[in-house]
Amino acid sequence: MAPTLFDNPAKPGDLIEIDRGTFKHWAVYIGGNEVVHLMPLNADNNSESFGTLMRFLDSGVAEVKRQKIWELVGSDSYDVNNLLDDEYEARERHVIVREACRMVGRQMPYCLFTDNCEHFVTNLRYGKPESRQVKTAAVIAGVATAGVAIAALGAVLFSSLLKDDDKKRRHHK
Repeated sequence: MAPTLFDNPAKPGDLIEIDRGTFKHWAVYIGGNEVVHLMPLNADNNSESFGTLMRFLDSGVAEVKRQKIWELVGSDSYDVNNLLDDEYEARERHVIVREACRMVGRQMPYCLFTDNCEHFVTNLRYGKPESRQVKTAAVIAGVATAGVAIAALGAVLFSSLLKDDDKKRRHHK
């Protein structure tokens, strides 16, 4: 018997978050244990090849696919995660499903930062393409950049203080 969503009861129009280790892949549940999702053309459903971000960074085109959820998920874990319900009103479920099914087979622009699978499903559910993963990564990158800048500034200031201190010692001799 094929797997079902008994652990994670989903309703049509719900967003499905699949944990791929280093990132999350997103799909929209359309009923009948099926999902619609955006997949870069150079990637496949195999979670081992899916786990490498290079396939996503290298792709500029993706295809909208319809699959049984267990074909997409494989051995990875997944959850229902309507992550923006607290910020936006979700569209009606039948509208989400209808729009998702109409898009199956289409090729679309793909960019990890602006047009990824999370942007795709949030646009279907809320009418707003957003990616929390991208926002989180941008914040982390900003904090890391700020940390490096602060460390560099600290090193310059410390070096300057040492030079001033050295000049004062030479001047008093």
